Amino acid sequence: MAEALDTLGARFSLVGPHLNEFQRRLWLGAEACEAGSGGVALVADAAGVARDTVRRGRAEALAGAPGAGGPARARRPGGGRKRAEAHDSGLVAALEALVDGASRGDPESPLRWTCKSTRDLAAALRAGGHDVSDFVVRRVLHQLGYSLQSNRKTAEGSGHPDRDDQFEHINTQVKQRLAAGLPVISVDAKKKELVGEFKNPGREWAPKGAAPRVNVHDFPDPELGRANPYGVYDIAADQGWVSVGTDHDTAAFAVHTIGRWWQEVGRPRYPQATSLLVTADGGGSNSHRTGAWKAELAQLAAHTGLEITVCHFPPGTSKWNKIEHRLFSFITMNWRGRPLISHEVIVQTIAATTTRTGLTVQAELDTAPYPLGRQFTAKQVKQLEADGILVRCDFHGDWNYTIKPPTHPAAGDNT
Repeated sequence: MAEALDTLGARFSLVGPHLNEFQRRLWLGAEACEAGSGGVALVADAAGVARDTVRRGRAEALAGAPGAGGPARARRPGGGRKRAEAHDSGLVAALEALVDGASRGDPESPLRWTCKSTRDLAAALRAGGHDVSDFVVRRVLHQLGYSLQSNRKTAEGSGHPDRDDQFEHINTQVKQRLAAGLPVISVDAKKKELVGEFKNPGREWAPKGAAPRVNVHDFPDPELGRANPYGVYDIAADQGWVSVGTDHDTAAFAVHTIGRWWQEVGRPRYPQATSLLVTADGGGSNSHRTGAWKAELAQLAAHTGLEITVCHFPPGTSKWNKIEHRLFSFITMNWRGRPLISHEVIVQTIAATTTRTGLTVQAELDTAPYPLGRQFTAKQVKQLEADGILVRCDFHGDWNYTIKPPTHPAAGDNT
């Protein structure tokens, strides 16, 4: 008997870990049948399992059927530990209540992210009487359609205490405008590119040994210089416009690009629109701190008759601006591994950018001069406010403001 116990125990320790629960139970039941009288106790002691487990396995073996649910199932339907949300009916609602305050819209809205970690959410739920782990929170969030996202670049500034409130403000403004059929654009300057035979990151398919030869250094060509792409992304239409400048990236260049988009694309697409919403980051040529940006927008409003509302993203969050991942990322992928040998090549490559979801892009070369050093003082900005042209929002008027056309707008259009 002792020898039989040792032999069975050795076999079970070797093979058992490779079997699922149903297979182990069936094997133990077959061994009990083979052992005869007292086999259940013998097998249970040798394998170190409960006798009821061996009895169930013996019954399933004698029945000659695949068992409850067959070999694909280890337990009967409904067996095993139930999920947390099954025995805690208020868990999902409590989690949604926690996350909703930090969410940015819904799956179709302009912004979708949560700033709370699963560990913090689990701790808050436990404090509210829900016994859950961060693993359960992560699984339920995925079921609710949330995803984990992060900023890739945060060197523009430290986190602002009103950052989340500004995201909510932008999201509300964008959703309201889109629902009303009004134009909403995301604008920004793309990274400046060297023009000429220079290495461009990435790879593309080509005959073996036929890779383009480029310069070993990255000093700008004195004649070709750099290209300054500035983009406008129409959120509703999923269409982009990019002006490739050959001079400086200034506020005048940025607003001129917006004016070109409105003249060529925006006005024909939105013929009844009297207002335009612009989302932009907080620095660069469209910085909320510079008066030149506001002054140029005032001229654009005067020429077009548009009431232009601007919402800036808080410091360190420019990558949340739609143009970054809806337009610029695809342009970068389209010219990867390919030297940008001329401005014409850059324009043509940008214009050839498309996606399977319908993105199209128009591009043009802008060779106009945009000299540096044009200043617009704080006193002049105050005058725009005094004239009722610059109207700041009650919430963070430095980030959110509207540029109104004068009572008697100038004739013509911005070109």
